[in-house]
Amino acid sequence: MWIYEKKLEYPVRVSKPNVKLAKFLVTQYGGPDGELSAALQYFNQRYSVSTDKAKGILTDIGTEELAHLEIVATLIHKLIKNASPQEMEAAGLGGWYAQLDHGLFYFDANGVPWSAQYISTLGDEIADLQSDLALERRAQATYEHLIGLTDDPDVIDVLKFLREREIVHFQRFGEVLQFMQEQMQNKEQY
Repeated sequence: MWIYEKKLEYPVRVSKPNVKLAKFLVTQYGGPDGELSAALQYFNQRYSVSTDKAKGILTDIGTEELAHLEIVATLIHKLIKNASPQEMEAAGLGGWYAQLDHGLFYFDANGVPWSAQYISTLGDEIADLQSDLALERRAQATYEHLIGLTDDPDVIDVLKFLREREIVHFQRFGEVLQFMQEQMQNKEQY
């Protein structure tokens, strides 16, 4: 189904290590509104939509969210690479270091592990698409908050790219929602 190109969707650079920023950025890796949650939500929902158009959009965006997950993981890795245990602890990541060293795990900025409860799938096309719109808007807002937490122009560039993609996803879900509502109205007329 997928063809994986062994390169990132967008290049990731950091000007300098920043363990504190990595602590905040991890929310987009394993938090409730992060890339993993979005990808899994969209993949689950694709099975309960009635049109190929909606199924295609959910699959396309879900796949791109996995690419974003890879970008976020790369950012985090570069921000903490070579950080000493003392630097990890000073940034509030002593527990992370004790359990994972410099490895990644799906949790949010507060250390709460990822949960399947983050995925919203009702099986009602309209309700699910409205949930997807809200998820994309929350992700966009989170990227805006993360941009405000750094002065690294390279990191800001990547975060702006990810934020812009969330805006595009929001627009595409809005188009699908409108299409689905029109389909429902047409059925009711007959």
